Amino acid sequence: MEKTITVISGDGIGPEVVAGALQVLEVIAKKFNHTFNYQHALAGGAALDAKGVPLPDETLKRCKESDAVLLGAVGGPKWDSNPQQLKPERALLGLRKELGLYANIRPAKIYSALVDASTLKKDVVEGVDIVVVRELTGGLYFGKPSGIEQRNGEEVGFNTMIYSESEIRRIAISAFEIARKRKKKVCSVDKANILETSQLWRKVVTDVGTNYPDVELSHMYVDNCSMQLIRNPKQFDVIVTENMFGDILSDEAAMLTGSIGMLASASLGGTVALYEPVHGSAPDIAGQNKANPIATIASVAMMLKYSFHLSTESQAIEHAIENTLSKGFRTGDIFTEGMTLLGTKEMAQKICEHIEYANA
Repeated sequence: MEKTITVISGDGIGPEVVAGALQVLEVIAKKFNHTFNYQHALAGGAALDAKGVPLPDETLKRCKESDAVLLGAVGGPKWDSNPQQLKPERALLGLRKELGLYANIRPAKIYSALVDASTLKKDVVEGVDIVVVRELTGGLYFGKPSGIEQRNGEEVGFNTMIYSESEIRRIAISAFEIARKRKKKVCSVDKANILETSQLWRKVVTDVGTNYPDVELSHMYVDNCSMQLIRNPKQFDVIVTENMFGDILSDEAAMLTGSIGMLASASLGGTVALYEPVHGSAPDIAGQNKANPIATIASVAMMLKYSFHLSTESQAIEHAIENTLSKGFRTGDIFTEGMTLLGTKEMAQKICEHIEYANA
């Protein structure tokens, strides 16, 4: 198999963790006789510095012409004072919109070797395996009108939360299809006791659920869900929710695992999907070989599974991550006494070795 991947290393630790993920992909290519071609592009702060915009036209063109996109991270304090349209994060919103990426898939799985790394009790988090399906192109982040203006002599900021039936229906279908391949449970999260958009959300999700009689559907208010993720996370299988709620809940679910540096994500919906770690650019440790590359490596495992339909290769990466952790190798964010501390490069190399020598 031959595939073309657009690589956006981004800002901060992005180039370091992406380098580790590409190293893993090359090992997979060699072991399973595939060819992955990489075309590099700029987005975020790096693009602002080089091109004056967060998402250059040539980057978007390369993304649309590729088979998948791998993104490291964007942003940093260097660009915090930029006007809204010139912030690095605008690149993410632009990519999601232009590529039609309406479904963000964020697994939150506890690796058995890292149960003690979580800040929660072992009996609470052991065995947790959740997928948060977040609607990615609607809601407050994209609704119009929005802005800041003068009213009655003072500044007023405003955003619009808006969802159409078709937007809700397609993300609900994504959640139910994923649940069918897992434990067959969907929890739809909303604020239907207050928000009209949530009332429509609940109505449409319920209707979609009638087409999946084999999947158990439940509904939960977002404030209760945020508590239940800490109290009893094992009750969840697939959580589906709107954009802002999903942004918050997926980060909360990520921390159940002990470190946000462990969590991958996939953004699906269009013909070209985007894969990225959940964590940010972490400029405080950039260039120091301290970042955890596992989230980005796990993201390319998702790429192999969802975009290239290479389940065996995807599982090879997942098994290599698990085996590396079980041998006691750790980056700083998940390090505990008695483990072996590794840098970014060394952790990626260990995972590569476990892929190379598996079943050898």
